[in-house]
Amino acid sequence: MPIAIRAGQGSNKQGLSRRQLLVRSAATIAVAGLGSLARPYLSRAADRPLIPSGIQSGDVSANSAVIWARADRPARMQVECSVVESFKTVIRSVTADALPDSDFVSKVLLDGLPAGQDIFYRVRFDDISESGIEGETQVGHFRTAPTARSNISFVWSGDTAGQGWGIDPSRGGMRTYRTMFDNRPDFFIHSGDHIYADCPVERELKLPNGEIWRNIVTEQKSVVAHSLEQYRANYKYNLLDDNLRAFNAEVPMFAQWDDHEVTNDWSPVGTADETGYAEDGSSLLVARARRAFHEFMPMRATPAHDGRIYRKIAYGPLLDVFMIDMRSYRDSSFNKRDDHSETRILGAAQVAWLKRELVASDATWKVIAADMPIGLVSEDAIALGDGPPERREHEIADLLSFMKRAGIRNTVWLTADMHYTAAHHYDANRAAYQDFEPFWEFVSGPLHAGTWAPAPLDNTFGPKAMFQKGCSAEQGENLAPCFGLQFFGRVDIDGKTEVMTVTLKDVDNRDLWSVDIEPRPDARPGRIMAQHI
Repeated sequence: MPIAIRAGQGSNKQGLSRRQLLVRSAATIAVAGLGSLARPYLSRAADRPLIPSGIQSGDVSANSAVIWARADRPARMQVECSVVESFKTVIRSVTADALPDSDFVSKVLLDGLPAGQDIFYRVRFDDISESGIEGETQVGHFRTAPTARSNISFVWSGDTAGQGWGIDPSRGGMRTYRTMFDNRPDFFIHSGDHIYADCPVERELKLPNGEIWRNIVTEQKSVVAHSLEQYRANYKYNLLDDNLRAFNAEVPMFAQWDDHEVTNDWSPVGTADETGYAEDGSSLLVARARRAFHEFMPMRATPAHDGRIYRKIAYGPLLDVFMIDMRSYRDSSFNKRDDHSETRILGAAQVAWLKRELVASDATWKVIAADMPIGLVSEDAIALGDGPPERREHEIADLLSFMKRAGIRNTVWLTADMHYTAAHHYDANRAAYQDFEPFWEFVSGPLHAGTWAPAPLDNTFGPKAMFQKGCSAEQGENLAPCFGLQFFGRVDIDGKTEVMTVTLKDVDNRDLWSVDIEPRPDARPGRIMAQHI
């Protein structure tokens, strides 16, 4: 796999050239006098339905996208979109209700959109109880996936509002979201830990240098989440941040989850609070957390697979993104060497799905968005230490070997979770297990949480740290966001050469490290393999 590696010198790689978008200081701007959505309202301003948590888009394809918003009362969401920012011509209009059962959240699917096009959308809530009362309007933007070979740019990271580091307005709030906004990506992969439901936010925290971190606080974010309302409150807390709302309004999100959306290191069985388990043995705590996650994420609804998070998002001929779920189907125990019970981290059904979709993919690049890394030693994850595959590593070994036999190339793994940034190159020549082809894994984060030191690597699949950056021993772990060690990654795919450039960046938009990866020729022997999975 030809590569070119560069060390960053504090440069700021510019985004792909396209029409300059309006930079908004909050999530969006309220507009009036624009088309059918901005008819004169008939009530006092205090009577108008509001949009307190901003708007966002997600799961964007070549011809569709999910639009999300939340009202402050029962209301009917009105969504219109256009290919021009003036909304002179509206190309699609959709409505949906926001009701108490969903905490006034509403989502709609905009379809029939033109491919590879900037789409401007606006959202308004109309009061259901009194005819004629129209709410504020907010405006957002996304770009549909291309159908031709064209440049693609996206960012990824994870871990928001962790370890009690909430929103401190005097320190700029959640600044990494503003930095990612300035990169003008086509979309954003959130690799999990959107919230820290198990980490209350206190009013003040003392910093190592003697200064005080002062959080915005809310009643329901001041306790560990157990109820559905408390889980919802975690998402609403994050959406108090101006940077996050501005980012959500302009950049579509591809969302997955990890553990802190429920509680630290959770598994499907064995996670309970005072309410215990449902009749089928499933955790009621997990059920409440899952419901809140799906309510607040701009994800496509899949009625045939209710609550499923793993999915493929096709983004043109150069890219397929495989969003996997390393939480919902894992075994119920920690990943300990002396435990000989059945082990899994993806589960048989998800592994079979991933194999089928990888074989069927015609895209040049196949990005596997994982919520945890493969080769970093952790009893909550996969790797246990040097040596041949053990426990959950068997599932990964089977998947990697399958890819080699099926001739599936140009796979890149992206993840977060570890609260530092790193580039790992996996090679069978360094590995205890050798039946796979070389591949890259990139780790980045946190977005806005405590920073940790790099973790040890396991040689089972032969990873080598080509770059890593976290807190130092002198700084100490759980380093606050204000010390600058907050990270995200940027991926650029050249539409002509198909070269993928991965750049690891920090909150101040410095390029820390970068690599160019050239695609390898497809080695798949037709599609016959898919029939045998």
